[in-house]
Amino acid sequence: MLETVRHIYFLGIGGIGMSALARYFHVQGKIVSGYDKVSTPITKALQDEGIDIHFEDLGDNAIKDVDLLIYTPAIPHTLNEYTAFMNSDIPKFKRAEILGEISKDYFTIAIAGTHGKTTITSMVAHILHVSGLKVNAFIGGISNNYNSNLIVDADAHIMVVEADEFDRSFLHLHPDIAIISSIDADHLDIYNDKSTLENTFMDFTRQIKKGGTLIYHDKLNIPNDIADIVHTYGENDIDTFQSKFIKIKNRAQLFSFKDKSNITVNFELPMPGRHNLNNVTAALSVASLLNISKEQMFYALSTYKGVRRRFERLIDTDSQVLIDDYAHHPAEIRAAIYAAREMFPNYPIMGVFQPHLYTRTRDFADDFAKELSKLDSLVLLDIYPARELPIHGVDSQMLLQKVNLENKHLVSKDDLPNFIINNLSPLILMMGAGDIDRQVEIVKQTLLDA
Repeated sequence: MLETVRHIYFLGIGGIGMSALARYFHVQGKIVSGYDKVSTPITKALQDEGIDIHFEDLGDNAIKDVDLLIYTPAIPHTLNEYTAFMNSDIPKFKRAEILGEISKDYFTIAIAGTHGKTTITSMVAHILHVSGLKVNAFIGGISNNYNSNLIVDADAHIMVVEADEFDRSFLHLHPDIAIISSIDADHLDIYNDKSTLENTFMDFTRQIKKGGTLIYHDKLNIPNDIADIVHTYGENDIDTFQSKFIKIKNRAQLFSFKDKSNITVNFELPMPGRHNLNNVTAALSVASLLNISKEQMFYALSTYKGVRRRFERLIDTDSQVLIDDYAHHPAEIRAAIYAAREMFPNYPIMGVFQPHLYTRTRDFADDFAKELSKLDSLVLLDIYPARELPIHGVDSQMLLQKVNLENKHLVSKDDLPNFIINNLSPLILMMGAGDIDRQVEIVKQTLLDA
């Protein structure tokens, strides 16, 4: 089907997963165009690459000469273009369905988990790529090594893909190797409860091809007979793949890695935090199964630059540190604060947090408050609604009241730069999954100009 398609249209082309697919088909020589609500750095980059994007709702005019529609579940059904496409005979697929179709032609490595999957995906892709393996990789963030969420090779025989649990998208994949990093309660607007989420992850593991391999973190309760080959990773002696933290040196963590042959090698990762130690262990597990040498692993890690908005140090001087992190779940906030304290033990931390979704804020308000209370000071922004309508009684003021800090403030986005300058902290940790990334750039420039 995809071979004969000429013009592919993307509804919501600026999304991180959608933009990777758009790039992929553009490289394949397809005509690619699409719609998004607003211009962003991602849509600007796509336009610079030659992809036609518009930001006004064209209604029926959008469907002209289109052979295939790819859309995201997050696109509002009130959009006139959405209605026009749904009422047309044009073949239409969700992003996850197309990813599943593409993966059928490759040896597929799928990385799932409520936390860590983007970093692990980027690590696996980078290790394989620099080790000389031909790989296509769909990453749920912008890799700093490639300035893109896509690695593509015309001769690829391996596909590395981030397996997204949102909207059960990962059930369209049938991997040869699957990683599960974590299964914490999240997306309860989709799953209603943690048990349903856990069951869906088990459904994902049953999608692994016959003779395939499951690798999961040892903290997870997953039956060992759920796949033909099962390995665990972590910091325990019982794990097939094991890492041990050694020390922090020059703002990098030194650790040892033991593979399934009980061979132990020391590595260095230029990223702090036990969560990143777990992430790199998962990535090295895949590399070990694919018989990548320890020398190639060492080189790959020494050149790994991380993912944009994953504990990204935008300013790092003796007097001022600015870190940007995608953390939008209590577990991710805990990990980000831990990593900051580990790397900068003598710096008081000002956290700037933008809650994401009314439902997530409501469902995890107490957990958010517990983790945010570990900061030295907190600046809270209004909730980023994304696809949701307001919920009565759920707002940032409600969350702020629960935080056990004396130095806590509710600040508007417009006032944020001036507030930070007037209440300067040597370490500023900005967190959230909404549009806080645009404020990060403004804050960065404000600090540099100060």
